[in-house]
Amino acid sequence: MSVLELKRNIRTVLSRLASLVFSWFSAVRRAVSCGSPTAPPGLPAGGEDIDAAEQTAALERVLTECAQRHGEEHPDTIAARNNLAGRYAATGRRDIAVTEFERALSDAVRTLGEHHVLAEVVRENLAVCHEDADRFGDAAHHWQQLVAQRAARLGRHHPDTLLARARLAVACRRAGRLREAADHYRDVLQHSAAFSAEDVEAWRLGLARTLRRMGQDDECRAQLRLVVAQRRLRLGVRHPRTLAVHYQLGLSYARSGRPEEAVRVLREVYRHCLAAVGDPEVRRLALQVRRELAAAYRAAGRPQAVAALR
Repeated sequence: MSVLELKRNIRTVLSRLASLVFSWFSAVRRAVSCGSPTAPPGLPAGGEDIDAAEQTAALERVLTECAQRHGEEHPDTIAARNNLAGRYAATGRRDIAVTEFERALSDAVRTLGEHHVLAEVVRENLAVCHEDADRFGDAAHHWQQLVAQRAARLGRHHPDTLLARARLAVACRRAGRLREAADHYRDVLQHSAAFSAEDVEAWRLGLARTLRRMGQDDECRAQLRLVVAQRRLRLGVRHPRTLAVHYQLGLSYARSGRPEEAVRVLREVYRHCLAAVGDPEVRRLALQVRRELAAAYRAAGRPQAVAALR
C-alpha cells in the first residue's frame, strides 16, 4: 500500500469516526456528522478493534483538522467539538466535556443562531452532561430554553417538547425548585397519551416525590395509587415493581400519622410478598414491609398483631 493510500484510509477512518452517534446515557446525548456529508455513520470494517483511547484521540484529531481546514466557527468544527465532548463525557471526563460543550454551544449560537438544529443538539447534550455532574440548576436552565425553543418550533404539546419538559421537571426537582417541578410534571402528564406506560409511570412517581417534599401528602398518594393500578394491569399484582410502589403508598400513610390506613395497605402488600417470596427481590422487600407493618401495628395500638406476624 502506498503512503498516499495509507493517508487516505486514515482520513476515511477519522471522517467516519466523526459520524458516530454515541449511545451514551441511553442515546440522550446526540452526536452530529461532520466532514463529508456522504460519509456513512459508524466504523469501517475492522473498526471495532479501535479501543476507547484511540477513539478519543481520533476524535481529537478530527476536531483539529476541521478547525485548521474550516475555522473554529464552521458547522463541521462545531459538530466535531460536540462529538469529542460526548466522548469525554462517556469516559467520565465531565469537566472537560462541559467546557467543550459550552464552547460548541457558544460557537453554534453565534454563528448559526439560537434556533439552529445544531445549537439545539449541543444544548441538549450540555444539559444532560450537567445532570450527570449533579449540576441540576445548570441543567434546568438549558432544558428551560429547549422547552421554549421546541414549543415555538413544534408546538407546546409536541412529543419532543413534552420530553424536554419532563427532563426540566426532573432537573427542577433535583435542584429543589419543587413548585416549578410539580407544574412541569402536571403539564406533561396532561398530554401524555402518545407516550409509553413506563414513561407515564416514571413521571407520576417523579410528581409523587415532588409532592411529598412539598408536604402535599394526599395528592402524592393519589399519584402512587394511579401507578399501582397501572402496574397491576401491566405487570401483575405481585410483580416486584408493583409491590415496590404499593409499599411506598403504605409508607406514605405511616409517615402522615395515619396508622390504620398504613396497616391496611402494608398488610395487603405483605400478603402479596409472601405469595411471591420465591423471587429474591420480593423476599428482600418482604423483610422491609414486615418491619414497617409491625411499626404501623404498634402505632395503631395493636401490639398483639405484631406478635402474630410471621
